Amino acid sequence: MSERTQEKALPVWVKTISIAIWFIPFVLIWVMPDVIDYPTWAAITISGIAMGCLIFLMAVGLTIIFGLMDVLNFAHGVFFTIGAFVAWKVFAYVVPDLVAADSFWKNLVAIILAIVASALVNFVLGIMMEKVVIAKAYGDHLKQILITMGVGIIVVEIIRMIGLAEPEMFVTPFWFSESFEVGDVLIMRYQVFSILMGLFFYVLIQWFLGRTKVGLIVRAGVENPDMIKAMGYNLKRVFTAVFAVGAVLAGIGGLVWAGFEENIDASMGDQNLIFAFVVVIIGGLGSVKGSIIGAIMVGLFFNYVAFFIPQLAAGSLILLMSIILMLKPSGLFPQK
Repeated sequence: MSERTQEKALPVWVKTISIAIWFIPFVLIWVMPDVIDYPTWAAITISGIAMGCLIFLMAVGLTIIFGLMDVLNFAHGVFFTIGAFVAWKVFAYVVPDLVAADSFWKNLVAIILAIVASALVNFVLGIMMEKVVIAKAYGDHLKQILITMGVGIIVVEIIRMIGLAEPEMFVTPFWFSESFEVGDVLIMRYQVFSILMGLFFYVLIQWFLGRTKVGLIVRAGVENPDMIKAMGYNLKRVFTAVFAVGAVLAGIGGLVWAGFEENIDASMGDQNLIFAFVVVIIGGLGSVKGSIIGAIMVGLFFNYVAFFIPQLAAGSLILLMSIILMLKPSGLFPQK
């Protein structure tokens, strides 16, 4: 029996504290009203959840790739950047009128076109990378790390050469850039859109893995690849498809993240890759449910710390990861 399956359940008091700690900023509204008020807390919380849902799109591809293929892909961030880059070009040169229109439906069409373009580019690039690079390094983590880091550096430099030598402004579709009020709380429409995107792809991935034949083959390939081969399925093709889908998800995450931040640069994927790896480790390798919960935890924790102690924002992720790993060494929802 593996070490992960022998891991003991968390004590009730640990679970209680783990849940209660997220309400500390909410309690401070009444305890220290001069530090934070309800509208500020709500805005930080909604922004953190939106940020978490975007990180999920990048992290879930990473965790599926590692869970099925046992591949550490340090070039995963380049697909994030490429997704944003393609969307930037589509918005600027293909559908600028739809992006500038004060219409939900026209803006939505522009976003869908950008998603389709990003998905097609990253799907093709994902297939090429798996066949040319990853296929040569199966079973050797050190080789995977070195090769994928090299690929990541090369692709980032290529992106700089073809149009992102300097950071560029990313124009969010006009209707989505506006805000609305709920009581005293100001909520950005794009934050709601980001949350819905994350939840939509979470439900879609869970349905695909649990309800479709291809999804069942993928899950079975995680548990017993030899049996899948014995049943006549081409596991190499499954690996290639899974890697390409992971690239597509990262690209969609980059596209939506660019609208969230309203700017892009060639290294944005590398900058956000740390978020994805922290989420994968916190949630448990290969766990989609762990990825969405871990991503929202990371988004909230990062935003809360950035508000109260800005100097510790970057290091807060390592702190969160360390605490969770001390309590659950294999993550919150490890694959059994």
